Amino acid sequence: MIYLDYQATTPLAPEAREAMLAWLGGPESGTFGNPHSPHRMGRAAAAAVELAREQVAALFPPGGQVIFTGSATEALNLAIRCNTPVRAGEHTAFSAIEHAAVIDTVKAIGNWTELPVGPNGVIAPDVEMPKYVGLLCVMQVNNEIGTIQPIADMARRAKETGALLLVDGVQAAGKMALPQQADMIAVSAHKLHGPKGIGALWVRDGLSLTPHIEGGGQEQGLRSGTLSPALCAGFGAAAKLAVERRDEDAGHVEQLWHIARDAFSGWTLNGSAEHRWHGNLNIRKDGLDVARLMSECREVMFSAGSACASGSGRTSHVLRAIGLSDAQAKSSIRLGWGRYTTREGMQRACKLIIQAAESQA
Repeated sequence: MIYLDYQATTPLAPEAREAMLAWLGGPESGTFGNPHSPHRMGRAAAAAVELAREQVAALFPPGGQVIFTGSATEALNLAIRCNTPVRAGEHTAFSAIEHAAVIDTVKAIGNWTELPVGPNGVIAPDVEMPKYVGLLCVMQVNNEIGTIQPIADMARRAKETGALLLVDGVQAAGKMALPQQADMIAVSAHKLHGPKGIGALWVRDGLSLTPHIEGGGQEQGLRSGTLSPALCAGFGAAAKLAVERRDEDAGHVEQLWHIARDAFSGWTLNGSAEHRWHGNLNIRKDGLDVARLMSECREVMFSAGSACASGSGRTSHVLRAIGLSDAQAKSSIRLGWGRYTTREGMQRACKLIIQAAESQA
C-alpha cells in the first residue's frame, strides 16, 4: 500500500505514539490521573499537558497562548464564534477557498463577505477589502490545491481596516513558519504526524475571547472539559519532532515533488506552480474517470478532492473558485506526501496511476 493522502491525515510518528502510551496506563501504572486534580497523580498529568503545550507553542510565533481543542474545526469555531468583533455584528471576510470549517461557520452566523481568488488559487493583492470587516479568515496553505496565500499582505490590509486576522494553519504547521502577523491560528495534530482528536488555537497576547464551552473553567476558561494527557503528549511530541525535522522533511518533500511533476508532465496543474507547498499535487486530465481510476489503483491511497467532501457528489468549491468547470473538477486528483513517503513508493504510485489513466483512452 502506498499512502499519498497526506492532506487528509498523516501517519502517526513513532515518537508521538510512545509519548501517548506513557499516559494510557492501567490501574497499577499511576499515569491515569485527571490533569485537573490537585493530588500527585493529577499534578503529574498536568505537568505532561503543560510540557506538551510548550512543545506545541514552538510551532507558533512568540507572544501568544495555546488553547487545546478537540480539532482544528473546533479551534476555528472558537475563534469565529467567540470573537468580540463578530459578536458585535461586523462582517467576517474569508477567501473563496477556505475550508468548510470556516465557510460554514461564518455563514451560519451571518454578515459575511467572500473574497475571490484568481485562477492560480491566490487572493489578488488588489482585491477589495470592505471597511466594515471585523475578522478576516485566510488559509495559509490550501488543503485541496496546496496554494500559499500572501498572509503578510492580507495582514497589512486587515490592520488598515481594524480587522483581526484568523489563519487556518492546518496544512502549514510543522512545514513552514506560521505568520507572525496573525491574531489567531488554528492547527490540527493529525496533520503533522500527531494523533487524531486534538487540535489547538493560538491566540495573540492581549486578545480576549468569550468562553466556548462552559462547565469547569479549563483552558483559560474558554473550553471547559477534562483534557486527555495522552492526546496532548502525542501532539507535543509530534510538534517537537516537526520543529526539529523541518528542514530535513522539506528537503525530502522537494525531492518527491520533482519525481511526481516529471511523471505527470502531460497533466494540467490546478493552482499556482510558484506559490505552492510542494507536498501537494492537484492535477487533472481531460476526460479522466476518477472513480474508475481510484478503483483500479487500489494499491495507491489518493484523493479525488478534499477528504471532508469525498463521497458527497458535489464539485469541489475550491476548484470552482479557480474557474474550473464541473467536468474539469471531476477529472482532477490530489496526491499528497511527506516524511514517511519513499522515493520508490512515489515512483511506483505514479506509474500505476498513469497506466490506469492511459487504459481509459
